[in-house]
Amino acid sequence: MKEFFEPMLFLSTPDHPNTMGAIAVLKEAVDGEILRDVVEDLRLRFPYFYVQAVVRENDIFPEPNALPMTVRNTWVPIKLNSEKSNYHLAAWKYEGNRMAFEISHYLTDGAGVLPYVKSALYLYLSRKTGQTFDPSGFRLPGDIIPESEIGNPFADLNIDAAEEPLYTRETVKDFYRLNKGTEHDARTFCIKLSEAQLMQYCRDLDGSPNAFLAVILARAIRHYDPASEKTISATVAIDHKAILGNHDNYRLFANVVELDFPRDRNLDDLMKSCTGARGQMLLQTQPENSLWAMKQRKALYAKLDQVPLDVKTGMMAQAAGATRWTFSISYVNNRTFGPLDPYIEELYLLTHPDVIDVGCEITCINHNFFVAFIQSFSSEEFLNVFLDELKSVGLNYEVIRKEPLRLCGMEAYMSRAEL
Repeated sequence: MKEFFEPMLFLSTPDHPNTMGAIAVLKEAVDGEILRDVVEDLRLRFPYFYVQAVVRENDIFPEPNALPMTVRNTWVPIKLNSEKSNYHLAAWKYEGNRMAFEISHYLTDGAGVLPYVKSALYLYLSRKTGQTFDPSGFRLPGDIIPESEIGNPFADLNIDAAEEPLYTRETVKDFYRLNKGTEHDARTFCIKLSEAQLMQYCRDLDGSPNAFLAVILARAIRHYDPASEKTISATVAIDHKAILGNHDNYRLFANVVELDFPRDRNLDDLMKSCTGARGQMLLQTQPENSLWAMKQRKALYAKLDQVPLDVKTGMMAQAAGATRWTFSISYVNNRTFGPLDPYIEELYLLTHPDVIDVGCEITCINHNFFVAFIQSFSSEEFLNVFLDELKSVGLNYEVIRKEPLRLCGMEAYMSRAEL
């Protein structure tokens, strides 16, 4: 039986691939040959990302893949778990002065991806510039891989004794939809915000980047569709393993807390609204909530172990891809790549917007927040309302790039098993 902390790879399907990516925009054009060598060299330090999907024991497991991870000079997406990706569950690409790493989100999350990307940039820029950078804080070939990074992140916790937390909430069923379900043309808008300005707003308004942007998005929706009586349902990403004390483990334990903005809630008072949003978040991010979530996860793994694989790759994956909230916000708490910062212009994280209509993935580097505004539809009408909302509260912004969302897809896992 698969351990509860191992990945549910069967949840990825061609229709709902749930891949994620990290994009670094450099000040100079990317040298593909150097990047290819770096990617292969990092296999020693991050073997858990150099894997293929293998079907056995009524499940799908990641196992070592000796083939090289692909590094392509194009922004055109390919499918992971296919011949084009050498059957890896991750791939690199570059174009001009930007490079991207894309991976199955069921293998890891943003907190797991950033150390790998950070190390790739360390090796790449060292070789490209000829500079000797301070290696402190980077995970490099030759390092001993600690058990905290690759083992059970909750080995020291008594998960089975967890009790249901006092505060629980029901998910809103009839929530507001920005995409009415008729369009599937995902777009990405890259937006730059001043770190100093946004953090001053957060200090003044008793907020955080997550809470502040959640309130701004909710206000934008009310101005976009003032006649709607529906509750706006939002999520903010959290990391159960970090809440429970393990910040190093690469495995996916990201989840969400839910924020509701009913029609009768007045959002004119920014401070009151940010305080309310933070309160909703704090109530749901206590250690007892995460312990209970892990107990539920263990029970789910035991239950799914009895389900035939073809059912798990069908019904369960379809349910995992169903839209459940209006929008989401995710902020990986990383402010610097240390000595590499002068060589990096922009940094973004991306995910497929399967379960939401609009997502904001937030990163920070060089004293700027970079927001990947991801939507499941092509119209820019709501984006413009959101930008107007930023302007109305005095927050400066710059839209750097507009383009289709071009993340790797996923080949059906069963196709390889049948070969």
